[in-house]
Amino acid sequence: MKIFLAQQNYHIGNFETNTQKIINAIQSAKEQGGDLIVFSELSVCGYAPGDFLEFEDFINKSYAALDVIKQHADTIGVLVGAPDRNPVREGKDLFNGAFLLYENEIKGIAHKTCLPNYDVFDEYRYFEPAYNWGIMEFKGKRLAVTICEDIWNLGDNPLYRVCPMDELMKQQPDVMINLSASPFDYTHDEDRKATIKSNVKKYKLPLFYCNAVGSQTEIVFDGASLIFDASANLCGELPRFEQALQSFVLNEDGTIDAPVMEPASRMPDKELNPVSLEESLNIEMVHDAIVLGIKDYFTKMGFTKAILGSSGGIDSAVTLALACTALGKDNVRAVLMPSQFSTGHSVNDAEQLSMNLGNPYDIIPVENIYNSFLNELKPIFKDLPFSIAEENIQSRTRGNLLMAIANKFGYILLNTSNKSELSTGYGTLYGDMAGGIGVLGDCYKLQIYALAKYINREKEIIPNNIITKPPSAELRPGQKDSDSLPEYEILDKILYQYIERRQGPNEIKAQGFEAALVDRVLKMVNVNEYKRNQFCPIIRISPKAFGVGRRMPIVGKYLS
Repeated sequence: MKIFLAQQNYHIGNFETNTQKIINAIQSAKEQGGDLIVFSELSVCGYAPGDFLEFEDFINKSYAALDVIKQHADTIGVLVGAPDRNPVREGKDLFNGAFLLYENEIKGIAHKTCLPNYDVFDEYRYFEPAYNWGIMEFKGKRLAVTICEDIWNLGDNPLYRVCPMDELMKQQPDVMINLSASPFDYTHDEDRKATIKSNVKKYKLPLFYCNAVGSQTEIVFDGASLIFDASANLCGELPRFEQALQSFVLNEDGTIDAPVMEPASRMPDKELNPVSLEESLNIEMVHDAIVLGIKDYFTKMGFTKAILGSSGGIDSAVTLALACTALGKDNVRAVLMPSQFSTGHSVNDAEQLSMNLGNPYDIIPVENIYNSFLNELKPIFKDLPFSIAEENIQSRTRGNLLMAIANKFGYILLNTSNKSELSTGYGTLYGDMAGGIGVLGDCYKLQIYALAKYINREKEIIPNNIITKPPSAELRPGQKDSDSLPEYEILDKILYQYIERRQGPNEIKAQGFEAALVDRVLKMVNVNEYKRNQFCPIIRISPKAFGVGRRMPIVGKYLS
């Protein structure tokens, strides 16, 4: 049996485009003699559709798309993901379904059993879990079809009561097929391979795993679809962060007619859970995920051009380089906005960066605008000493200038804040926290430096001085980040323990961090929840990002 995996980038709710993309892949597979083609989870409507699922019209359009796709499933079987109405009406109205289309008919439907509602997932809000399980017979093969999270429960996951593969094994299937929409994070490649290997070892069946690719606002899907033989050898892996269509032959004896890429002995046996921050971990994947996140955000929203403030610092430099890769250098406009507190080398560094990249840039000094604010505020501020109020006026002036240009020319403002700053509240609301998408908001400062080195791996794109000089907001004379924050080498490691690993203060202190420093850092994180609540969407690259996957009370007392 010749099985194709169609790893595709879908647009949520864009049924016409998604349907045409699916049909094109079906046609290509038919021309190459395919027996079966497998698509990813909720491929018809795109994952994750969220509250669109509550609109009857949305579900109607999904079924209409299935009817169109079905007309092309004549000589080839098609496994495609779409919401399915619950005819019993006990429980929720919908199932998360996988439809087997063949001979222009729906031959079978599998429903997702394990509905995740942790981190970025909220499927139990919309779907009813499967309550019966059956194999699908197709061309002499008995298919055990599951959907994404279903293979992450091997009977020992406390989140779920039922292991669907255990139920399907009672009917003696020949092969496992999984339709997935599994988001990227820099630990997930190892996790995914370990999970699939565990399934194959337990059930002793080959497994075809088709994952989505593309970005949906915050969440990036990396593709990397996988094929394992019954001996848990990796026999196929589709590319990361790219659409792909690839075929594999499943032999009568259950073997796969493909060379072994990685033997079972070299496949990971357990999930990757770094106990400390490893700033260079899978940095190439992080780079590619962010580039795809920027590109898809603009493409799917109908935008073409970006703007950002270029300060001569490491964060804006990395953001600019990533954006030029994603959108093209001519579509990214940098604005340098020096004040009387800016150093000469910052302007020079920012200019050199844009010359290296070849992107357009402007220089707009803010000193006169800043002074006009102070003059108008003098009757109220009187002779009070210089403080954070004056610092923030500079930041908000820059934000206003960037938004004015964005409005005039149709740009989208890229935010350059990093995760270390967002964690501790080291940013100005409506100033440097403004933006349409947070490019680096899930990268700690140490990871920003690792990204800069990766960007410069072949030649100097980001000037070396930007990488080596002490980071500073330059909002007052001689200012450095370390005046307000602990050194990033310590700060980032404490933040990682609290945010990614959910370690409490006592657990973090037990790792040897200074007690008073831990208390200070955790207090900064918690009292600044109100700022993050007003922040733009962040491209997620870690196991625990700010945004939809981390829900904290704004007025919570814990650790404050």
